[in-house]
This record gives sequence, C-alpha cells and structure tokens, in this order.
Amino acid sequence: MNIHDYLRTCRELSALCSQNGWIDNDTLEVQIMDQRPDQVIAAVQFEEVIMEGAGCVAGRVPCFGQVRMRLDGAGNVVGMDIPR
Repeated sequence: MNIHDYLRTCRELSALCSQNGWIDNDTLEVQIMDQRPDQVIAAVQFEEVIMEGAGCVAGRVPCFGQVRMRLDGAGNVVGMDIPR
C-alpha cells in the first residue's frame, strides 16, 4: 500500500487529533522529510472535524505532526508510529 493510501485508512493517525473528532481525508497533506529503503519520515497535516451531539459539524481543528512509516522491500507501508 502506498503512503497516501495508508494514511487515509490507518487508525494510528487519529493520535494527532485533539478533540476526539474524525480526520477529513480531503484536507490531508503529506510532506516527505526523510526517505530510506526501510522507512519514511513525513510531516502530516489535516483538519479534524468536530461533531455536535445532534450529528452536525460543530467545527474544524487543524492538526499536524510527524509520522514514521515502516516499508517492506517493495516500498509498501507495513506499519506506522508517531515519534514523541
């Protein structure tokens, strides 16, 4: 799975959310900071969508951080963690 597809479907990225909302994948941006054969370090940013109890959008919060993605021999992402 390539980097963008992985980030759009992984659960680990939600650790960057601050309000327990959900990630708006349409706002997801990725900037590769360092790439090696076995890993990629990337800066990510996206908007977290905050919902009201009635199911309406209450707001959006910008979120950002760095992630480290582990790659297999073919360059596919096989896992990710968020360095602290």
